[in-house]
Amino acid sequence: MEPRRRERLADRHRDLAAALLGTVAVALPVYLVGTMAIEVRHALHFGAADLGLAVGGYYLGAALSSVPGSWLAEAVGGARVMRAILISSGVIQLAIASFASSWALLSAFLLLAGALSGVMNPGTNLFLARRSAVEHQGLAFGLKQSAVPFGSLLGGLAVPAVALSVGWRWAFFLGATVAFGAAWAIPASRTSLAERRRRHREQPRAEVRTGPLVVLALGLGMGMVASSGCLAFLVSSAVHIGYEKGTAGLLVALASVAAVASRIVNGIQADRRGRRHFAVISMMLGAGVAGYAALAASSALGDRSLLAAGAIVALGAGWGWNGLFNFAVVRSHPDSPAVATGVTQVGGRLGGVLGPVVMGLAVAHGSYTDGWLLAAAASLCGAAVILVGRRLLRRTAGTSAAPIGA
Repeated sequence: MEPRRRERLADRHRDLAAALLGTVAVALPVYLVGTMAIEVRHALHFGAADLGLAVGGYYLGAALSSVPGSWLAEAVGGARVMRAILISSGVIQLAIASFASSWALLSAFLLLAGALSGVMNPGTNLFLARRSAVEHQGLAFGLKQSAVPFGSLLGGLAVPAVALSVGWRWAFFLGATVAFGAAWAIPASRTSLAERRRRHREQPRAEVRTGPLVVLALGLGMGMVASSGCLAFLVSSAVHIGYEKGTAGLLVALASVAAVASRIVNGIQADRRGRRHFAVISMMLGAGVAGYAALAASSALGDRSLLAAGAIVALGAGWGWNGLFNFAVVRSHPDSPAVATGVTQVGGRLGGVLGPVVMGLAVAHGSYTDGWLLAAAASLCGAAVILVGRRLLRRTAGTSAAPIGA
């Protein structure tokens, strides 16, 4: 291999590693709260419905900042946005570890952490769209989104390794260390800020097909209602039917491994397939329904083995398509990847708001079985809406760039 080609390949690997580490670091606060929910609730004295509201606040913050964050990323560049957000995320996690003494303070910190996440996602999507090889972008986005369930995996491991040994606050100290390390790993921007802003002002505004994107965002949101509710309450549901807390945390880690593997495999297949990505997403959401149904049955019957199988299917299939979704949106809007994914992520984040809140209310006023059945219904509706959005996106091919990947 020629030295210059080898150097370019090494740069791409470093860029991808930085994007992965940054995505993990920004996602950690909400997953640490979800997996360590029992310890956090006991220490701060709040219930299941309050947990849902706190976690929902994280996704609300992300929904509010997603579109403005996408504009900011297009204006100043992905690398600059990522570095600033990671430093801020580290500060927020230190604040949670040091000052979260009540449900209200924890919720406020999670709202801020979510707002940072809403800016980080389009920034990272732009970073990868511009710095990864076109023929391997499916894998790049699959790996990047695999960092999200990897954050859940770390949260699950934090239960026996940290929360049950030295205390849950130490997990957030460690999370802050990851965030600061990720900020250091982000490569320098290729252009000065003044040059970047000049180019952004002078280039023609790219067309964004808002109608189809809004429908796709709705489908994404329904899928996220199911998966965010699952992540917030899986540990609590497992403990409810007899799992030890440490074992329940390891179960979340195992299910998260399935989600990581699913996103990576989906990315590899997307590069080979070249099209029909949204159809595959719809099928995966449909498969996730079976996982949520198994979780409902496990809660009703008290069957621990059924809960383990349901968790793996629910997170492996029902939460294993997010990287493919972002990749398909980016390919359909190659001239405005940050703005396009910023629009769709509003739906995903709002779904993240509703998921824990709806699940928490269902558990508080009904049962875990009710919550899992609601998750199954949301996943099924999401599968149908994604297909509608795909059809609308394909219809616009005659008036704009071809919707690659639809």
